[in-house]
Amino acid sequence: MSWRNKLAQRLTSSVLTREQQEHVAKVTIDDAGHGFDRFGMSPQGVGVGLSLFRHLHDHYFRVKSYGTENIPKTGATIVVANHSGTLPIDGFMLWSDILLNTNPPRAGRPVADFFVPALPFINTVFCRGGMIAGSRGNVHAALEAGELLFIFPEGVRGIGKAYAKRYQLQRWTVGHAELAIRHRALILPSAVIGAEEAWPQAMKIKGLSAFGVPYLPVPATPLPMPTRFHLHYGEPIALFDDYPPDSASDPDVLREAAGRVHDAVEALIERGLEMRQGVFT
Repeated sequence: MSWRNKLAQRLTSSVLTREQQEHVAKVTIDDAGHGFDRFGMSPQGVGVGLSLFRHLHDHYFRVKSYGTENIPKTGATIVVANHSGTLPIDGFMLWSDILLNTNPPRAGRPVADFFVPALPFINTVFCRGGMIAGSRGNVHAALEAGELLFIFPEGVRGIGKAYAKRYQLQRWTVGHAELAIRHRALILPSAVIGAEEAWPQAMKIKGLSAFGVPYLPVPATPLPMPTRFHLHYGEPIALFDDYPPDSASDPDVLREAAGRVHDAVEALIERGLEMRQGVFT
């Protein structure tokens, strides 16, 4: 066993509960012959990822889930959610939550913005945990293989929005609708409540180009605040039942289909805010 594998094993055994270790051990991959699949994910990498986020999920943000029965157990799936929080903490919590609330476990594939795979060191850690670079070839191949993807249509606009615009969806791209129609993938509308208040952004430093990062975020607090996260999963949307595959190239169809997903996510946000009794409780 290599030193990397030994380190990963030691980390997971010391951080995860025995139940969580047994759960992650059920993760299966299409091994490309190197201990990880063609996208770079490995079962050990998934365990390391959960070890990094477990205490944040269980104890710091005290994630509470609603509608986990709506998470498809198999087949091509696209989780579509609102995005916020200076850094993508909401994505980490969604990834951890779906991993822990599916049996057999589904290790999701966060679709990263173009600059993330260029970041040194963490690009490998994220890749081993399931992240894929957001190229068309990658997402098409992942959906054809029946994977579960995470797509945030707001992108960096969601993360970088002002605190005054919290829980207001920003410009909504349509790529998720095109993929869902073309690959007959279910869309799982989801809402993250709590991330908007966890780490407000004080300002942006623009003009930096290192690794393609669009700007340097300056958070209002040194560390995220322990707001309570509430994750809401809605009923899956089968866009392919209403739109034939050849309509995936029609801009009008895509705007209409993406609008349906937008409205579903917005409704989950509104319901989540009404249900919440406090930001920290």
